[in-house]
Amino acid sequence: MAKDELAGVDFSGVLAAVGPRLRALRTQRGMTLAQLAEVTGISVSTLSRLESGGRKPTLELLLPLARAYRVALDELVGAPVTGDPRVHARPIVRRGTTFVPLTRHPVGLQAFKQILPPNTPTGELRQKTHEGYEWLYVLSGRLRLWLGEHDLVLTPGEAAEFDTRVPHCVANPGPDTAELLILFGPQGERLHVRARPTKR
Repeated sequence: MAKDELAGVDFSGVLAAVGPRLRALRTQRGMTLAQLAEVTGISVSTLSRLESGGRKPTLELLLPLARAYRVALDELVGAPVTGDPRVHARPIVRRGTTFVPLTRHPVGLQAFKQILPPNTPTGELRQKTHEGYEWLYVLSGRLRLWLGEHDLVLTPGEAAEFDTRVPHCVANPGPDTAELLILFGPQGERLHVRARPTKR
């Protein structure tokens, strides 16, 4: 970024947004503060203060967090954009499942491509709950969606949306790799699909 571009940047605003950004990332990864402390070597109290804004983010603290979350440092702090519209996706692999971020910022509405190998995850399926609202669309393969008391199998072209406070789990029963698009938003933020009214 050129020097004259930096002159108009509100760095206090950028720093103030780091805490909520860190909390959103940790929530999306399904990690507790204790788990993150174990991975990064940063104490639970320091992590908590970073997320609440009670501790200023420093390079010494942000570097291990960027490594733990597998995001670039500029994405972690929400650095001002340089005009390049491309999203440089860095895949995240968790328990055999690959997540490819399709949006730049880890706060607000998020988009991911999820890739599940056949028979993933292995072992006993467990439903989970967390804050948020999710919309998913199956691109290829078959997806098992276990949502509350509903146990469904979705095929290419099918979509589902649900409140993630409802116990849920997704799995690929095989035999092919399943690929899906996911939109995830904060609690209360639902996907609004708009269509032209039907002509009568």
